[in-house]
Amino acid sequence: MILFWTLLGIVIVQRGVELAVARQNERWMRSRGAREFGRGHYKWIVLLHAGFFLFLMSEVALFGRAPAAWWPIPAIVFVLAQAGRIWALTSLGRYWNTKIIVLPEAELVRRGPYRWISHPNYVIVALEIIAIPLLFQAWITCALFTTLNAWLLLKVRIPEEERALAWAQNKEGSPT
Repeated sequence: MILFWTLLGIVIVQRGVELAVARQNERWMRSRGAREFGRGHYKWIVLLHAGFFLFLMSEVALFGRAPAAWWPIPAIVFVLAQAGRIWALTSLGRYWNTKIIVLPEAELVRRGPYRWISHPNYVIVALEIIAIPLLFQAWITCALFTTLNAWLLLKVRIPEEERALAWAQNKEGSPT
């Protein structure tokens, strides 16, 4: 259980630091005329992530989940996801945010993982939502939140982000 609580604590602290960076980046971008899109669904993103941690903690504690015998596989996926997260966030620099905030007519970032994939951070989050529960055999959390995350990303978040990027490049549509 020490491993579980240590890993969970590290990830939660990491998310707290990321939120602080996101707020700082948001202030910087807004001071330069940035606009926010998808304000209405952001609360669902926050709820999904908070719910993931609460559900994971509950499943591990209530059902006495322990590290899987094959724990190195999800551990490697998790570590690679962390490296990918750092790469994606540093590639975006001050443009990175947890919200969809774009600067009109800013050049689209095409460095780092963004050379090959439009939304690498969403792939990374999906891998984490799979890997962390699998480390501790939290099957219910893995299945439920993988499904919820996929639905929210594919049906809501990514289409909204694509609309925001199109607006920033062409000024078509309007922020919400």
